[in-house]
Amino acid sequence: MSRDYFGLTIPFLDVLGIEPEFAKDGHSRIRLNLRPELLNSFHVAHGGVVMTILDFAMAAAARSSHEHILGVITIDMTTSFLRPSKGLLIAEGKVLKAGSTVNYCEGSIFNEAGQLTAKSTGSFMLRRAKNQAN
Repeated sequence: MSRDYFGLTIPFLDVLGIEPEFAKDGHSRIRLNLRPELLNSFHVAHGGVVMTILDFAMAAAARSSHEHILGVITIDMTTSFLRPSKGLLIAEGKVLKAGSTVNYCEGSIFNEAGQLTAKSTGSFMLRRAKNQAN
């Protein structure tokens, strides 16, 4: 059974086991308990998993910043890996600047000790319902 990702069904996030906590007013938080199949050869979170968590956290924040948004599309994303990500990961997304068609966001991942493990910025195109104006 698929989880509810803030009103969306996203099978890929089900495979990863991402747990949405909240997305409201341009902020979001999600969690992921790393499993062995999500690790790289160094036994820490695979970089693709880290980037997926950051992308979803920022996208959820972007989507929550406006009414009548059907979804968002990642335009670009830059990520810095600051330390190995292990165990329970908590990702937070935040809108830095909300535009009428594009939101500029940042995302952060913290480990259980509260240490920052990865940081990202991204631009997200807003997809509105057809009958909604900018």
